[in-house]
Amino acid sequence: MKFSAVVMSVALAASQTSAFMAPVARSAVNRPLYSSEMKEETAAVATTTTTEEEEAPAADIKEFEEKVVEETAVELKAASTAAAVAAPAPVTAASYVLQTVDKSKIVPGRTAETEMSVAIPFLKRPPKLDGTQAGDFGFDPLGLTEEFDLFTMQEAELRHGRLAMLAVVGWPLSELFAPSWMLQNGCAPSVLNGFNPISAMAVLAAFGAVGFFEYKTSLRRTENTAFGQMHRADMIDCVDGQYGVPGDYGFDPLGLYSSIGNDAYARKGLREVEISHGRSAMLGITAFAAWEALTGHAIVENSMFFHPNAALPALVAAYYAFGYFYEEDESSEGTFYKYKMSSEGNARWENLQMGLSGSGAGAAPGSGSSLPFDVDALKEIPAKASAFAEGLQKQYTKLENAYMDNVVKKD
Repeated sequence: MKFSAVVMSVALAASQTSAFMAPVARSAVNRPLYSSEMKEETAAVATTTTTEEEEAPAADIKEFEEKVVEETAVELKAASTAAAVAAPAPVTAASYVLQTVDKSKIVPGRTAETEMSVAIPFLKRPPKLDGTQAGDFGFDPLGLTEEFDLFTMQEAELRHGRLAMLAVVGWPLSELFAPSWMLQNGCAPSVLNGFNPISAMAVLAAFGAVGFFEYKTSLRRTENTAFGQMHRADMIDCVDGQYGVPGDYGFDPLGLYSSIGNDAYARKGLREVEISHGRSAMLGITAFAAWEALTGHAIVENSMFFHPNAALPALVAAYYAFGYFYEEDESSEGTFYKYKMSSEGNARWENLQMGLSGSGAGAAPGSGSSLPFDVDALKEIPAKASAFAEGLQKQYTKLENAYMDNVVKKD
């Protein structure tokens, strides 16, 4: 409340009703007064003054009191409102609601707000590839999704991926364990390696069986199967979920489809794992065929992955040893990685140095120690690797800018 205004108003009212108030101005006529006249005039003045002091100030004080009460009510209301806004409501067990993600259905458009492709950052994202489907990372440099049905292409990719996963395992196994009369110069029979009569008949029989299966299942509908109904519920908010699950043949003897979680996101994650493995297998089997066609040697020949040797265990040991001493530098920014020796790794390295040198803690790293290798050179490996990755990042940025300036912006 405005106390200064109230004090001034009270002082003003008190000055109007004070006994020491200045006398009322009288007539300017200067003449002697007799006692009888003085008595009558004094009585009249007293009566007039008393009436004015009782009536006029009483009305002013009443108006002032009403105004003070009104202003006080307004200020108290404003103060209570401000206090209610400033003081948050206490959080109780009854009022606290845990915010959880609804995993019972897929939210469409995981990457719909991204203009560029996730897989190819310097190309624009195709409109239909918005991240809704499993394995969708916006990779369509030829624009096939604009011309063909997305569900059909998902089916085709899964079929090819599954065949590639079988082939990438069967190809090296056949070269390791098949009889020589089934191979072509020690390599697996293929279009590039050639066939002999026996292997040609075997390949034709296998492709005939696969082709018949393709013919019987190519036009099937899966939206009403057990997996199809489950998929339709998972994708109820998505347009592309109405045809059922791509690649659904009703084959899941071990019940793996909901093994990592009985919700829409877990099932989508499992489909994404299968697609990722299928894509890797397609690249792998293509590399097998190309390598053997170019070199004329089997993929298992002189390979550390298929013959007992010390190279593969050494690589695995080096990988774990690197993580034992170094950690990723979280201060690095961009799409490359930087590593630095962690505090625990530094202590482990000093303990290892003291244990191998046998000379105690006084030996400086790389100098005066009996280690069979250069410590300083080993410590420089992460910095050199980070510098190499940074150089690659700069070259990639230059290529991306050149592509955007010369191709995209011209269109």
